[in-house]
Amino acid sequence: MAGEKNRKIEKIKSELKRNKTATFTILFLVLIILLAIFAFLSPFPPNKVDVLNVLQGPNSKHLFGTDELGRDYLTRALYGGRVSLTVGILAMLISSSIGVLVGTVSGYFGGRIDNFLMRTVDIISSIPWMILVTVVSIFLTPGLKAIILVIGLFTWMSTARMVRAETLSIKEREYVLYAKSSGQSIRKVIWKHIIPAVFPTFIVASTVSIANAILMESALSFLGLGIQQPLSSWGSMLQNAQGNLGNAPYMAILPGLLIVLTVFSFNKLGDILRAIVEPKTNGK
Repeated sequence: MAGEKNRKIEKIKSELKRNKTATFTILFLVLIILLAIFAFLSPFPPNKVDVLNVLQGPNSKHLFGTDELGRDYLTRALYGGRVSLTVGILAMLISSSIGVLVGTVSGYFGGRIDNFLMRTVDIISSIPWMILVTVVSIFLTPGLKAIILVIGLFTWMSTARMVRAETLSIKEREYVLYAKSSGQSIRKVIWKHIIPAVFPTFIVASTVSIANAILMESALSFLGLGIQQPLSSWGSMLQNAQGNLGNAPYMAILPGLLIVLTVFSFNKLGDILRAIVEPKTNGK
């Protein structure tokens, strides 16, 4: 067990040494998460209106300027990061849990159950996510809980497909066949043997799910269907910036950069984890 753990640590170290971009993305994610957690240390309240300092450009007091209500823009971005990351992580947990459940059941039982579940996945996947999520969100009260539920409940299909493919292979392995022939219950076989084996796939898919959830939240908030005032997210900040692009372009630059870098970093983290958990195929 200790030897396997040491090999994984060495594999992570070698991957980070080989890929400098990976090191940057991990450091960036750690930094942005810490800044979001400790946003309360900012000397400026995120929702305090200051009509005397409306739309001030970046200066020594407000490093990234102020918005149309005089609120410190850096503080709003930090609190917005807290909201966007919360949406990404919680929506990922919901979608990944559904995806793992559906994929495992579908792959393990096969037959009619597999056919029914996969056709359901195909039908839902055939609907453009923007249309699907927008229509559903209209019937819910806009807000943080609604956006988490909407994204989480309609983004699990790709995870289900990946887990199903893994399960089809894993259920034919000797230790699983032995567990089934020894009289272990179906639930025990799935929980003790199938789920742990698909866990690496789950971890890799989760990072991509977080990135996708952040993008979806940003798009919906930009359209006015997501996070509502006085809360801020990076998407809602972009929406507010639309009317002031001419005289305050910085209002779009900061949240835009944060969205791009965060999504890129989570996607890159997924590539790193995939390189670590997947076996080499080139003989190295």
